[in-house]
Amino acid sequence: MTMRNVILAMLAGLSLTACGTLSDDRQTFDGVAFRAKLSAEKEDNRNFTVEVRDPVQSLAGAREAGRYEAVQYCIESFGNSRMTWSQGPDVEDAELQIVDDVLILKGRCAGW
Repeated sequence: MTMRNVILAMLAGLSLTACGTLSDDRQTFDGVAFRAKLSAEKEDNRNFTVEVRDPVQSLAGAREAGRYEAVQYCIESFGNSRMTWSQGPDVEDAELQIVDDVLILKGRCAGW
């Protein structure tokens, strides 16, 4: 076998070991992998909105999925997890804003 074939075989083997790892990395909450999306305001990126799809699968899990997105954003953007919620996950079920099967949470990162 030539050196070129050995390198190609090694690269092929390495590429196969990466197969399937993307789906394994999904975070689950209450056993459900929620689709959550955070959007920051352009005028002041400390303000954010989190949308969590299909919260009826598990309301408790959807709350935590939204909180997780917010904490991750605040840490990555401002170096800490401190935030205040204007429409947070810790309210009674009846107070949660769910529109078109999307849980909507709003908050503000504390900043540096």
